[in-house]
Amino acid sequence: MKLAIASTLIASAAAFSAPTMTFSFKPKGCKKAAPAPKSVGGPSPSAEAWANAGPSTALPFATAPATLDGSMLGDVGFDPLGFSTVPVGAWFAGIGLDVGEIGNLNWYREAELIHGRIAQVAVVGFLAPGLFGTLPGNEWTGVDAYSNTNPLEAFSQAPGLAILQIFLFMSWLEFKRIRIIQEEGPNYQPGDLRIGQGEGRYNPFNLSYSPEEYEEKQLQELKHCRLAMIGVFGLWAQAQASGVGVITQLSAGLSSPEYYAKAGYFLPEGI
Repeated sequence: MKLAIASTLIASAAAFSAPTMTFSFKPKGCKKAAPAPKSVGGPSPSAEAWANAGPSTALPFATAPATLDGSMLGDVGFDPLGFSTVPVGAWFAGIGLDVGEIGNLNWYREAELIHGRIAQVAVVGFLAPGLFGTLPGNEWTGVDAYSNTNPLEAFSQAPGLAILQIFLFMSWLEFKRIRIIQEEGPNYQPGDLRIGQGEGRYNPFNLSYSPEEYEEKQLQELKHCRLAMIGVFGLWAQAQASGVGVITQLSAGLSSPEYYAKAGYFLPEGI
């Protein structure tokens, strides 16, 4: 199961590369420059972005702010809450800066990819135990430590050291990502873990796409990320409401009693 999760994460990370994002790091001992005087009056950047809004591809009945002009891969004008019009903050625009940079969508793309990849792994975690079985337990962990196919209950049933193992692995990935950001500086690409095709990169599957194919793979990953983020919320809500695993619930819902089958009733029970 661990190998399956690791393979999913590697394959997801290998597929994406995007435009560069702006960074600024200050050397130690450097005094902070005096902030530029702020202009008084006039509309805010967010107000200007909405004032120049255009039609949204994702929501034909709505408009998209001017910050979503379709130039970024996967941009379909979906931003009903206006996140793209809000400065991203000092940390995301670069260590040492006081404010974010309006329209810097690369940082939002970074967040979208990271959350989407985690959601893809979570979907596998919700479905795999019911489809392929669970990991075996032992005397130390308990025979039934990993036997629960309801992911919500399985989390509290798993040994503490197993949870710690997952936490340490995720922490290592995060520290690695931050180190790559610091090393790449202004050349950093959102979602880049230095996995996949390219010189000096870890490429276990020998990926070698043309520029057009590579862009298509980028878009595919982005769509999978978005679908997984919606899907894992539905899986969580259904498991929370039903108290059983997803596969168990689907199996019961798609079966029919014998007397229904004899009469030719083939729809799920309750319909």
